[in-house]
Amino acid sequence: MWAFAIFNHETKDLFLSRDRFGKKPLFYAFITDENNKKKFVFASEMKAIYPFLKDVEPSSHFNDMIYNKIYSYECTEHTLIDGIKRFPHAHFTIINTDSIQNGVDSLKPQRYYHILDNMPYNPQTPKPYEDIVAEFRHLFFDSVALRMRSDVSLGTALSGGVDSSATICAMSHVSKNSTQHLRQSNDWQYVCIACFKDTPFDESKYAKAVCDHIHIQGEFLEINPVAHWDKIEHYFYLFEDLYTTSPVPMIATYQAIKQKGVTVTLDGHGADELFSGYGHVLQALWDARFNIKQIKNILHILNDSSEAPKPTLKLYKDGAKFLLSRFNKNIRNKLYTPHDSHPNFNKLDYFSKWLYELFTQDVLQTLLRNYDRYSMINGIEVRMPFLDHRLVEFVFSLPYTYKIRNGYTKALIRDALHDIMPESVIWRKSKMGFVSPIVQWMQRDRKENGLKEWFLDIAHSKDFLECNLVRNPKDLQTLIIKICNKEENNYRVGEQVWCELNPYLWQKSLIFAKI
Repeated sequence: MWAFAIFNHETKDLFLSRDRFGKKPLFYAFITDENNKKKFVFASEMKAIYPFLKDVEPSSHFNDMIYNKIYSYECTEHTLIDGIKRFPHAHFTIINTDSIQNGVDSLKPQRYYHILDNMPYNPQTPKPYEDIVAEFRHLFFDSVALRMRSDVSLGTALSGGVDSSATICAMSHVSKNSTQHLRQSNDWQYVCIACFKDTPFDESKYAKAVCDHIHIQGEFLEINPVAHWDKIEHYFYLFEDLYTTSPVPMIATYQAIKQKGVTVTLDGHGADELFSGYGHVLQALWDARFNIKQIKNILHILNDSSEAPKPTLKLYKDGAKFLLSRFNKNIRNKLYTPHDSHPNFNKLDYFSKWLYELFTQDVLQTLLRNYDRYSMINGIEVRMPFLDHRLVEFVFSLPYTYKIRNGYTKALIRDALHDIMPESVIWRKSKMGFVSPIVQWMQRDRKENGLKEWFLDIAHSKDFLECNLVRNPKDLQTLIIKICNKEENNYRVGEQVWCELNPYLWQKSLIFAKI
């Protein structure tokens, strides 16, 4: 992973490049200084560019990005700050500094890498599944071993889900069996588990099963929002962007890891977008449309993906509705039109096309940005074995039936690694993302380590009600009060409140930028 610049003093050419998948950020701006001299500024953080701007103001695209493209604006050149642009991943450019003085005020990035250029197999004629399982196992262990090269202590942020559990269990396996990689750290056993006691989001029992299975002592970190909330505006300043959940649990987790002297973690990011988290399984119905057995398999996966009961009949009706909508050619073309016209794109089945878009043009880019910020705020480097380019190319060359199989998503991971992971985790079907229990926090007062008073104070404050970045502050005020008074308990509504409140907190954080 990288984002770097090389300057040639002789030719006055500046070479810029960013890694294949967007793990590391790179921002830039063309400015005119007080002497009317044109300059090109670049940095890995937007805040490093703030001093060169005349004003630090929201972008003209702000509302569209926040309210319509919260998961995908990271894949564009636009940022939340007017005058700052984002350099695309998998690209490089060369700009001559003399040309800047002559009026050049834009870059021409050139793509140097494409996943679809490097697929080892044709997805339409795959190798036998058993051979693919063995090959994936070898690739994943090699990816983990490579990322365990370190002169410092290693750790991991463990949730108890398949992805993070696979990572730490593979680290344990590699440490006992690998001899091929030099400089492999023997100090890798630190594991931090964020806990949300007495909320539906606590998964510590699964994380404990993993720790017990590989015989390590995990640190179970109880997330107390009150301990961090006096710094929330500063967190927004450090984080720079906005997202659907509070950054506090993630920042607190990496803070705890750093306090233990760990500066490098191996985490499980990327597997959801490669293999499909449960929320995306419905997209596979189009590929299975003429196979009743596969349709049943997909719908049962959806039914099992949450511990909350769902009527099977409703799932079948939803599935039928989904399939009928895809028979409409206009809808299908709109859904599956790629952002690029690579010839190998049409070799992918529809489900893999969907995952490819998530991976390259949607949520993965946003998650990579988020976890780079959460970790680097605390001076921690996050390495991601699932995002080894060899493994990514390998997985995208496989049909969807190798990812969804026998009632499970992520079938390839489960079948390849079942012998090194606890059964309660590897065959687990219910899973949630790493999110904040915002509704529970809003309904508990400070004595209960909650934020009820804080949210109510915000909702009644003059500067909130007059904030020009907040849509319908009066409606948001009403919703905040309903949740705080326990008249509304739905997590999605709590998430909506956080998203709608984000611009207000972000605007207040700009005070730090102007000090």
